[in-house]
Amino acid sequence: MSAPLNPPTVVHTGTDAASAPLTARYAPHVLALFRVVVGLLFACHGAASLFGVLGGAMGTGSTVPAGSWPGWYAAAIQLVGGLLVLLGLGTRAAALISSGSMAYAYFSVHQGSALWPIQNGGEPSAMFCWAFLLILFLGPGAWSLDRLLFGNRGGTPEADPADAPRATV
Repeated sequence: MSAPLNPPTVVHTGTDAASAPLTARYAPHVLALFRVVVGLLFACHGAASLFGVLGGAMGTGSTVPAGSWPGWYAAAIQLVGGLLVLLGLGTRAAALISSGSMAYAYFSVHQGSALWPIQNGGEPSAMFCWAFLLILFLGPGAWSLDRLLFGNRGGTPEADPADAPRATV
């Protein structure tokens, strides 16, 4: 009889956190930090446009006219959506609306002047759009009001070493 084609496998059965790879152990915490930073930066854009702080709307020191389309509504979404994402409250819904608003901003404001975001000034819109899309799919991470108030009902992926795939050799 010939030897089997597949080498024998060794199954790692360690379930303690120390046996998980470093990236798996800290992924939920890094995701939470990412969410907090993205939410804060987005809320700052909204506050600048609505209240004239932090340099004001587009660095002019002024505010956008109340009720003007689309500037005032975009600023309101930025402020409220950014704060909700920052706090991790209604994270996925806020991320969906925020991502959509940035996609709209990119295609309605920036795309018409040039193809690439570096050429048309749409880099912040594109980056925020994709960052919020990532948060939408990955959830709020380890620290959020969603998790504190509602537990893990939202299906937030957590790095639980017991659920990690077993290493084979």
